[in-house]
Amino acid sequence: MSAYVIVHATIKDPEKMPEYGALAGPSVAAAGGEVITAGVVVDVLAGSHDHQRAIILRFADAQAARDWYTSDAYQAAIPIREQAMDAVFIVAEDPPQ
Repeated sequence: MSAYVIVHATIKDPEKMPEYGALAGPSVAAAGGEVITAGVVVDVLAGSHDHQRAIILRFADAQAARDWYTSDAYQAAIPIREQAMDAVFIVAEDPPQ
């Protein structure tokens, strides 16, 4: 059962984004995850949404997603992320079949 880390983000410092990506991207791959999309929000169909970006990462399960987030490799990226963007991270898991 797959799990997804869904990130809603607003870029604060575009010059920091490559530095963040250079740390975050490899940490996702090292944890067995993959980037599904790192897209620009083009429309909000219902409700309100203040962020400009939506990033979706896929992991084997919710524990793998949590393990990635708490890994030393990703934790090292967080100070740069906080300079680069404001973000909300959630984990969503496929329901059992």
